[in-house]
Order: sequence, then C-alpha cells, then structure tokens
Amino acid sequence: MPIQRYRRVLSSPALRQALLLGFLVRMPIFAGGVVLTLHVVSTLHHTYGAAGFVSAAATIAIAVSGPWRGRLLDRMGLRRVVLPSIVVAAICWSIAPFVGYWSLLALAALAGLFVIPSFAIIRQAVIAAVPEDDRRTAISLDSVAVEMSFMVGPALGVWAATVWPTSWVLFVIEMAGVGGGVLLWFANPVLREAAEAPELDENGAPVAAAPVPRSAWFRARFLAICLAATATTVVLGGSDIAIVAALRAFGDQASIGWVLAVWGLGSLVGGLVYGGFHRSISAFWLLGGLSVVTAPMALAVGAPSLAVLSFVAGLLCAPTITATVDQVSRVVPLSARGEAMGWHGSFMTAGMALGAPVAGLAIDTLGWQAGFTLVAVVGLAVATAGAGATRVRRRRLVAAQAA
Repeated sequence: MPIQRYRRVLSSPALRQALLLGFLVRMPIFAGGVVLTLHVVSTLHHTYGAAGFVSAAATIAIAVSGPWRGRLLDRMGLRRVVLPSIVVAAICWSIAPFVGYWSLLALAALAGLFVIPSFAIIRQAVIAAVPEDDRRTAISLDSVAVEMSFMVGPALGVWAATVWPTSWVLFVIEMAGVGGGVLLWFANPVLREAAEAPELDENGAPVAAAPVPRSAWFRARFLAICLAATATTVVLGGSDIAIVAALRAFGDQASIGWVLAVWGLGSLVGGLVYGGFHRSISAFWLLGGLSVVTAPMALAVGAPSLAVLSFVAGLLCAPTITATVDQVSRVVPLSARGEAMGWHGSFMTAGMALGAPVAGLAIDTLGWQAGFTLVAVVGLAVATAGAGATRVRRRRLVAAQAA
C-alpha cells in the first residue's frame, strides 16, 4: 500500500477537518440508534418489535429526506440547510426521551425528516478537498472514519445506558448530534472543487446558479450504481443479524460484541488498502466479491471461526461502499452532487432496512446459515446483472464511436 498517497492526501487541512467533523458528527448517529432501542425496551417497557417500529419510522423519514435535503444543499448552501435541522433536532430530542411511546415515535420521525444531511455534506467536503486523482483515497479515509464511528459510538452508548437512565443518555447523545450540527455550521466546509465552484454568498449558497434538470443525470447509469449501493447494504444488514443469530445458536452471546468488532476491523483494513490502489474497481465487481466472501460465513462452527470469516468478508465492505460513492460523484454534474449523494444515501438506507428482515425471515425458516446465504445470493445477482449491463453499454459505445 503506497503510504505516500495517504501522506499527500492528509496534507490537505480541508480534508483533515472534514474527516474529523465526519467522525464527530456520525458517532452520535450510530450511538443514538442502539440507545433508542434500549430506551423503548427497558424504560418504556415495550417489545423489541415496538422498538424496531420506532427505528423503522425514523429510518424511512431519513431515507425520504435524503434527496430533498441534498437538493436544498445544492441550491441554498450548507448553513441555510443545517440551521433549521439544528433547531428541529434540538426541539424534538429535548422532548422525545421523556415522553411516552407514541409521542417518541412521532418526534423521532419528525427529526428524521429534518435530519442534518451529514453524510452528504462530509462526502462532498472530502471530495472537494483533494484533486480528482486522489478522490478514491480520500473517500476510503472517510469510510475508515465511518467504521471508527460505528465501532466507538454504539459501544459508548450501551455502556452509558447500563450506568445511567436511558432517557438521559438518549438526550445527551442526541444533543451531541445537535452539537455536531453546530460545528458543521461554524466550520462551513467547502463542498465544491475550487476549479469548478461558482461564486458563493456568505452562507455558502451558489449565486445565480442555474439548476441542472434532474433528468440530465437521474438515468440508468446513476440508478445502477445506487442499486449496487442498495445491494451492498442488504448484504451488510443481513450479515449483521445473521452473526447475532449464529452466536446465539452457538450459545455464545457474550462474543457478539467482539465478533462484530472484528468484522468492522476487516472493513477498516480493506478500506485503507483499497484507498492506496492506483486504479478504481467497478462497484459491481466489488459487490460480487463481497457476496462471494460473505457466503462462507455460513460454514462457521463457533465464535473463533466466525470471527475469522467475518474479518475476511469485512475486507470488501468499505471498498464496495467507497466505489459506489466515488462512481456517483463522477456520473453527476457538480451542481447536483448534493442531491445525488442524498439519493445514494437513501438507497443505502433502504438496503440496510431491507437486509435485516430478509435475512431474519430466512433464519427463522431455515436456520442462521440461510441468513448469510440468502443475502450473498441477492448481492451476487445484482452484481452479475450490473456488470453484464455495464459490459453491454461499453460495447455499444465502442461500436457507436467506430461507426
């Protein structure tokens, strides 16, 4: 792995700022999800199904808001978009931890609709901070920062929820998310490359920027990449629940935490290695590889073997997500990148929401091994179809040029 690529990329102060902001802003997001579940079950005394309903309502709201908030980001700039989100989040999460179940559900959904588009903001800031040749390396570093947030946030949240009341823990975590939004507002990172950026006003909004019609880029190629992103999170969401089911079947529930951490470590290592490559790899090829290395997890016979297989599967998690982000950024106009990243995030959210129940149904019917097998088959089918369609498109372009 060429360390010099990372040294060159990390020499950019704007990139370092974006990565730090990304880690700080995303950690409360990952922590909040698990603490919200614990709050519904342990404090409000509802079932896990009811907790899942709250999470689903918030997830659907976030998925719906992604393109809408991203489009506003393109047109109005960071500060004008983030400020209302800060206000709505502060109001909703000042009340939600201390009310009953149905009020919590409504407030969580409302907060989801106005969620700070942190993933779209950070990814645009990361892309804008480096030259195009270093884009994949920078996005890989961002994927590593996401993995670190995922590994640290939930662990801290669960620990805090065992020491203090979940209502106050949830309040503190969500206020930390509000604080992250305030940091974004003050930092106001550049979201467009200097060479192509239009004149901006004091809020970071484009001045007299002509909107690009969605029909100019919302086409088959963009949708295919987003479908690859969806399939990727179907594989990841299904694998997550299948790992838990496998360890429960082994009678080793105490190993759930460290096995998931090993899986995340594999993704972190894979992201760093992929970021050092000189050439990009098609998201469909990486998705196919991810599916192929996920299937053998069904052969585990205990926690140690599952951890080893999880680490191997994890090696292709971050690279596959990185490839979809990189390719989306290259097939859409710069002035529509915020909305495009919003759509990309919504497709990923939908895949994560779909992967768990699909794998869960297979597990309930055929056993924990079927959870890994089914999501691997889904991922491989999408990868094969996408790679085939890409090959046909390339041949047609070559034939057209030759004619």
